[in-house]
Amino acid sequence: MKKKTLVFGLSLKPNRYSNYAPQRLVAKGIDVVAFGLKKGEVSGVVIDTDLLPYKGIHTITLYINANRQRDYYDYIVSLNPHRVIFNPGTENPVFYQILEKNNIFYEEACTLVLLSTNQY
Repeated sequence: MKKKTLVFGLSLKPNRYSNYAPQRLVAKGIDVVAFGLKKGEVSGVVIDTDLLPYKGIHTITLYINANRQRDYYDYIVSLNPHRVIFNPGTENPVFYQILEKNNIFYEEACTLVLLSTNQY
């Protein structure tokens, strides 16, 4: 099953993990949408700068730090994803509690590692 994924915090800088993630997801045949601060495109994935009401999101993979996440708690919960991946540097125990209350699974993991080990 291909898990439609929202890359949250996608960067246009080619040396960022948030830039590698959509490339690897697309290569695995996963449907990808993205939110970032600057418009652009990575591996055919258009970066949205508005918070769109995406449908059918299975996974949100976060690439923004805990302080910046606060502004997006309600939005992320409203998408009702199956899971949220907290990549290294994005860990947020406060948000974990919010997700638990909303029956949304979360994990501290690296999306790139999960993909490379077929655990995504």
